[in-house]
Amino acid sequence: MKQSEFLNVVMPFKDKLFRLAKRLLVSTEEAEDATQEILLKLWSKNDRMKGYANVEAFAMTMTKNFCLDRLKSKQASNLKLVHSNYTDSNASLQRQVEAQDSVNWVEKIMESLPEQQKMALQLRDVEQYSFEEIGKLLEMTPAAVRVALSRARKTVRQKLMEKHNYGIA
Repeated sequence: MKQSEFLNVVMPFKDKLFRLAKRLLVSTEEAEDATQEILLKLWSKNDRMKGYANVEAFAMTMTKNFCLDRLKSKQASNLKLVHSNYTDSNASLQRQVEAQDSVNWVEKIMESLPEQQKMALQLRDVEQYSFEEIGKLLEMTPAAVRVALSRARKTVRQKLMEKHNYGIA
C-alpha cells in the first residue's frame, strides 16, 4: 500500500483513535503518544492492510489493547481513566461550572464501572459504534454489549440521581 492510499484509509478515523486513547489515558500527551504509536504500527503493517476486512475496527482494537497495556505497566502508576471533551463557550460562567461539575461526576461514576461496561459506554455513546462493532472490539456478543451498556447507563443514572436528590425528602 502506498503512502497516499494509507492516508486515505487510516486518516479519516485518526481522531477516533485519539478519543479512545484519551478516554483510557489521563493526559492529552499520553493519548497523542498512543495514537502516534498505533499509526506507526499500522504503517509497519501496511503491506497486509488489504487483508483486513475492517481496518478501522482493527486499529481501534490495537488502540484499546495498547492503552490497557500502558495502564498495566509500571510507568502507568500515575495514569487514571478520564474523559473531558465537553466545552460550551456560549454558556454563562455558572452554567459552565455546573456543566463541568456534572462531567466530573460522570467521570467519577464511570471510573467505578467494570471495564467492559466502561468501554461499552465509551464506544457506543461517545464514539457512536454499532453493537456489532463494539462486540468485535470487546470480544463480546452484541447481546452482551447491550446488557453491559444497559447496566452501565443504569448505574450512572442511579448515582447521578443519588447525587442530585441528596438531602431532598
